[in-house]
Amino acid sequence: MKKEFTRHILWHFSLFLGAVIIIFPILYMFSASLMPLEEIFSMPVRLWPSRPRLLNYGEIFTKFSLHRYFLNSVILTIFTLICNIFFCSLVGYSLAKFTFPGRDMLFTLILATMMIPSNVIVIPLYLLIRSFGWVNSFWGLSLPHAITPFGIFLMRQFIRAIPDDYIDAARIDGCSEFKIFYRIIMPLSLPAIATLSVVTFVNVWNLFLWPLIVITSDAKKTLPIALNQFLSNYANDWNLLMAASVVATSPILLFFFVFNRGFIEGMTGLSGLKE
Repeated sequence: MKKEFTRHILWHFSLFLGAVIIIFPILYMFSASLMPLEEIFSMPVRLWPSRPRLLNYGEIFTKFSLHRYFLNSVILTIFTLICNIFFCSLVGYSLAKFTFPGRDMLFTLILATMMIPSNVIVIPLYLLIRSFGWVNSFWGLSLPHAITPFGIFLMRQFIRAIPDDYIDAARIDGCSEFKIFYRIIMPLSLPAIATLSVVTFVNVWNLFLWPLIVITSDAKKTLPIALNQFLSNYANDWNLLMAASVVATSPILLFFFVFNRGFIEGMTGLSGLKE
């Protein structure tokens, strides 16, 4: 009994220590964003500012126009998120509940694209976007990420577990296939949709290489590109850089805290599915 209790204490202490190691850089980033510049380099190292300086946040918006890049990232992320939820769910429903020639081969090809590193297709994708005249445009920036193989795989696997009886009953009642999709399949797939939303939000919000290649005008740059430019222009102002990093990180943390329950349920449900 005593041995089991000791093991229990050590296990929880290890989890607590790991959580502190992970959370501490985030907390220090927030603390440093409120410090005057001289306090960041003071010795011994300060963990909290003597006088919190909210002016740092005002400076990054007035000097660097961070609100413009922030809005660009918000629009890009929301649009791409909506497209992923709709199209990945629609394709996943088709692959999970319809039988047609080549269905399994098509799904295999979709899975195969997940094995290709994204950097490998950057040049062909850029040439394709250029042929459409979408360079330095919102469409060229967003459409390549509007539907993803992982999203199709996730939704297809989850929808397969939904009993066919619901769909058959709806068809008997005269529902169209699209009405079955958004009135039955979508509500029952909310945990998977939450998982897809979190993954898509994080990936799109943090996009760096593709916007760097496609976007050429300053007015259309996204937040990660702006942060890189901010680092070049204000390399010595670490308090302002930390404030900009807090602004860039906050939407991801907020989004995850809102959808974390559905995210966990979706991943748990997916892990229990069998082919």
